[in-house]
Amino acid sequence: MFSFESFIDLPLIWFLLIATAILLYILLDGFDLGVGILFPFAPSERCRDRMMNSIAPFWDGNETWLVLGGGGLFAAFPLAYSILMPALYIPVIIMLLGLVFRGVAFEFRFKAADWTRRIWDYAFHAGSLTAAFMQGAVIGAVVQGVTVEGRTFVGGAFDWLDAYSVMTGVAVVFGYALLGATWLVMKTEDETQQWARMCAAYALGYVGLFLAIVSISMPVMNPDIRALWFGLPNFYFLAPIPIASLILIVLIWRDLYRGHEIRPFLMSVGIFLTAYLGLGISLWPYVVPFEVTFREAAAAPTSQSLLLVGTVVLLPLVLAYTAYCYYLFRGKASHESAY
Repeated sequence: MFSFESFIDLPLIWFLLIATAILLYILLDGFDLGVGILFPFAPSERCRDRMMNSIAPFWDGNETWLVLGGGGLFAAFPLAYSILMPALYIPVIIMLLGLVFRGVAFEFRFKAADWTRRIWDYAFHAGSLTAAFMQGAVIGAVVQGVTVEGRTFVGGAFDWLDAYSVMTGVAVVFGYALLGATWLVMKTEDETQQWARMCAAYALGYVGLFLAIVSISMPVMNPDIRALWFGLPNFYFLAPIPIASLILIVLIWRDLYRGHEIRPFLMSVGIFLTAYLGLGISLWPYVVPFEVTFREAAAAPTSQSLLLVGTVVLLPLVLAYTAYCYYLFRGKASHESAY
């Protein structure tokens, strides 16, 4: 009898699919969350209109990848989901409320009268900032690990909240601000673009600082990670990752002051890619860090194979639609209302 599990490594495929979905969410929703973080600091109402219009065709579609990542984790790795969600209920719920609040503010701002529009500007900012900070806090909590006995989370409701998770929350805020600012450099012009260049340069310094802190702290906190990165010959194979991050930071700084428009955004994406790759290597092969591997957490092969059939059909359609939207709305954003 034919079965997928006889020919392909289903747990590995699903692990890579979910990791890719999370990465796409970070990159795509990251830049529009970054625009929201910067939003109330724009120099004029005209600039804010242009910022809003630069993300209007994309922001809701970008959140598709969050659904795929979370839903995929639940369906393909139910054990990991049952451990991580109780540990992270509070930050995840706050993050989702922030995303909802941001979406409401986004829609109401287009319909608001002049005297209420500023209220929705700050609401859009607050929702974006909350969602970004909580995503970073979740990363910090996951990196440190959760308390597990047997197959169950046994820690407290606020174990996720400590100095390290606050630091990673702030780091993600500045990372998204960099993505948002370089997106605006690419999608706007004149006053808005010049202001976005200054914001990008400011955020870039903090991104470099937080990357250094995280790169140093993870090996210090965990001897296994320290042995992985600094043991030989691994050191020679892995050293290009932080070196690439440093080179990208220098290139972005140079391009911001040389007037380039597209490359700063692409290289900001590159920084996130190198950071994500480094994090993935450090945590491999765990889906619940240092407790449960992705193979141990995998659902039954028949369940994973059935899910894969639907994914193989639908995922290319989602990717094609997303690519078409970005192609269709290429070019500079205007300051006129998108609605």
